[in-house]
Amino acid sequence: MNHGTPGQAPHKGEGKMETERFDSGSLEVTEEFLSRAYTPMRIGGRPENTQARIVRNSAEGLVVDRLAFGYTMSYDAEPLDKVCLITVHKGTLVDTTDGRHDVYGPGETYLVAPPDRPYTGELRSARYTITMFDPALLEEVAAVGAHARGPVQLTGQRPLDTTANKRLGSTIAFLRDHVLTGPATDGLVVATAARHLAAVALSALPSTATQDEGHPTDSRDAHADTLRRAKAYIEENAHKAIGLGDIAAAAFVTPRAVQYAFSRHSDTTPLGHLRQVRLTRAHVALRTADPQTSSVTRIAATWGFPHVGRFAAAYRRLYGVTPAVTLRTRW
Repeated sequence: MNHGTPGQAPHKGEGKMETERFDSGSLEVTEEFLSRAYTPMRIGGRPENTQARIVRNSAEGLVVDRLAFGYTMSYDAEPLDKVCLITVHKGTLVDTTDGRHDVYGPGETYLVAPPDRPYTGELRSARYTITMFDPALLEEVAAVGAHARGPVQLTGQRPLDTTANKRLGSTIAFLRDHVLTGPATDGLVVATAARHLAAVALSALPSTATQDEGHPTDSRDAHADTLRRAKAYIEENAHKAIGLGDIAAAAFVTPRAVQYAFSRHSDTTPLGHLRQVRLTRAHVALRTADPQTSSVTRIAATWGFPHVGRFAAAYRRLYGVTPAVTLRTRW
């Protein structure tokens, strides 16, 4: 990985623990480091203070990073392929993925995005912890609890309640401050701690493994009428910056209930359906637009796809051709 400060190589101990430090005042170097350390991403902003500091401790597939940015920075990132939890200590982080505008402040822990989904957002002079682990651990710990009825997935970003948020944040703090410390971190201890974190995350966040347990009201509300109302709202408002909270409010249920309704009665999620509707609307716009006066980038942005490359890839998977080909073909 590239370092803002030269000469800082990862330190490897007996338990395969690695420590890496990054310190840079260059946005270009910071973008390169973040893309290598996490996933390809673009960052933006015009900060006066461009200093960024990151300390990474990792062992046995568990990664805990401490990050500090003294400025406001936006990001647009590819899927991480890992469960990624963020704990905010100072400042603010804003999740804008799929049209959301969820704001997180000090003391809050949340799931940044499903492992297979891209994500966008903004951090504002923030200090926070990022914790990542293999999604397969969710399957393992769910199997022990014997509650899983299919693939185990986290279905919501926020913990179920304040107690769950505190429990998840405390678990991450213990891993960061007491488990991944020192050069001789014991591999078995780290592996056990990672499984414990996965179990806590599974119990603290909405998931397919717990969707029918402990939330009878949400479970009862997850019926076909809820799905119908949610889909109708999405169809009518796909051109707006709506998120899960807006969809749930329109269906007169909680966000968790509308997620359950889609899980039970559909083959997608609320935000997945929103994305599908927007792709369909973009397809219609491309078919009817004048290629002399319009563009793929403009149409993609109109329908909530700021990253034209990802839009093009999703469009081609659905329609078998690129957006540019559809735009050039007059129907």
